[in-house]
Amino acid sequence: MSQDGASQFQEVIRQELELSVKKELEKILTTASSHEFEHTKKDLDGFRKLFHRFLQEKGPSVDWGKIQRPPEDSIQPYEKIKARGLPDNISSVLNKLVVVKLNGGLGTSMGCKGPKSLIGVRNENTFLDLTVQQIEHLNKTYNTDVPLVLMNSFNTDEDTKKILQKYNHCRVKIYTFNQSRYPRINKESLLPVAKDVSYSGENTEAWYPPGHGDIYASFYNSGLLDTFIGEGKEYIFVSNIDNLGATVDLYILNHLMNPPNGKRCEFVMEVTNKTRADVKGGTLTQYEGKLRLVEIAQVPKAHVDEFKSVSKFKIFNTNNLWISLAAVKRLQEQNAIDMEIIVNPKTLDGGLNVIQLETAVGAAIKSFENSLGINVPRSRFLPVKTTSDLLLVMSNLYSLNAGSLTMSEKREFPTVPLVKLGSSFTKVQDYLRRFESIPDMLELDHLTVSGDVTFGKNVSLKGTVIIIANHGDRIDIPPGAVLENKIVSGNLRILDH
Repeated sequence: MSQDGASQFQEVIRQELELSVKKELEKILTTASSHEFEHTKKDLDGFRKLFHRFLQEKGPSVDWGKIQRPPEDSIQPYEKIKARGLPDNISSVLNKLVVVKLNGGLGTSMGCKGPKSLIGVRNENTFLDLTVQQIEHLNKTYNTDVPLVLMNSFNTDEDTKKILQKYNHCRVKIYTFNQSRYPRINKESLLPVAKDVSYSGENTEAWYPPGHGDIYASFYNSGLLDTFIGEGKEYIFVSNIDNLGATVDLYILNHLMNPPNGKRCEFVMEVTNKTRADVKGGTLTQYEGKLRLVEIAQVPKAHVDEFKSVSKFKIFNTNNLWISLAAVKRLQEQNAIDMEIIVNPKTLDGGLNVIQLETAVGAAIKSFENSLGINVPRSRFLPVKTTSDLLLVMSNLYSLNAGSLTMSEKREFPTVPLVKLGSSFTKVQDYLRRFESIPDMLELDHLTVSGDVTFGKNVSLKGTVIIIANHGDRIDIPPGAVLENKIVSGNLRILDH
C-alpha cells in the first residue's frame, strides 16, 4: 500500500474509533440523573476533546533536536528577587492573591484510606490543618483576605467537605471545586470501560481524575475564576497539598505584582536544583522560542539518560506555580491552553489493562505570555510521598511555626538526610507502630532500614546508619541508643522482662 493509501486508511480507522467512542459516551450520558446531567456532559465533552487529541498525536511529543537550555534571563535566581525587598503596601498586594491546593489524591500509596491531605504529619496536624494555619497566619498578620481553594477529585470531595466544618471559625475563606471525572479506556479496544455514570460497585475503577492539568477548565467551569476576578483578585498560587515547602512567598508575589521592567508575568514556575534523587522530575527548556516543561514520559528512549543528567538539565519543576487569573480566563475562552497528553497505563483489579489520559498543570507554561522560572531554595520543595519523607518532617530536623516547617537552626548543614525505609514501613500505621518516638536526626546524613526493625524511645541517629534485619530476624533498637556511623544486622530482640 502506498504511503498516501496507508495514511488514508489510518484516518478512516481513526474516524470510526472516534464515532464509536462518541456513541459509548452518549450511552453513558443517558444514565445520568437530571442533577448530574450538566456536569457529566461537561466532563464527557472534555474527555472527547482529549481523546481526539490523543488519536492525532503519536510517539514522543518533543523533537529532541529542538530542545535548548533556557536563556539566562528566563530563569531568575530567587536571591535576586528577594533582594528587591518588600513594599510598604504588602497587604494590598496580598489581597490580590488566591491560594489553590491540589487535593485530588488519596493516601493509598501510604496505606491510608481517604484523602491524602487528611493524614497526620506533625503534632496531630494534617496537611490540610497546616495549610489553613499558614493562610490564617498571613491574614491575621497583614490584615488581609487571602482565600484558600481546594481542587478536589470525586475520590476526595465528600471526605474533605465533612472535615471543612472544623475551620468555620478560622480567618480563612475556604472554597472547593471538583476536577473532572473521565472514563478509563480499554487498552485494546480504546473504548470506555464504564457502562453508566455511577462510580460505585463494579464501576468504581471505571473512572479517574485526569491529572492536575485539568485545573484550568475545571476552575473556569466552576464559576470561581469569574468570582475571584470580580473581587479584584489577580493571581493564583497553585501547589500540591503534600508539598509542605509550598508556602505563600511575599517576594515572589511582589515580583509578579510590581515587575522591575514594568511587564507582568502571566506564569511563574518555581524550579529548584536537581539532586541525584530528582532525576525524573520535569525540567524547563527552551523550545521553539518559548519556555517549555519537558517530562520524562515525553523524551525519546534514546535520550532518557541525557534527560536525567544533572549536568545538562540542572533544575526541575517543584509544581509551585503562580498564574494570572485574567490570562487563564482569556486562554480558556480561546481554547488555547495546550498541554501534552500523558498516557498512564493501569491494570484494574480484575486484570483488565486500561489507559487513562492525563495532563499536567505546568505543561501549560508555553501557552502563557512572558513566562518565568524562578530558581528557589530546596526548602520550598518538601513533598511527603512516602513514610520515609514523613519521618523527616516529623523529626527534630524541622521546627513548626504557624503551619510552616523550617529546617532547625541546630542542624549544621542545610541539606536533608537521605532516608530509605523498607517495605515493613510503607503503611503509615505500621510505620508509627515501629517508632516508640521519632529519633533525634539532627546529625544524620543517611539512614537505610530494611526488614523487621523497631525503634525504642529517644534513639539518636548520626552520620550514616544502616539497619538490616534478614528474613525471619528482628532488630529492636533499644531506648536511648546512639547510633553513629553504624551498620546493624542480624538479630537483636529486646523482650519485656
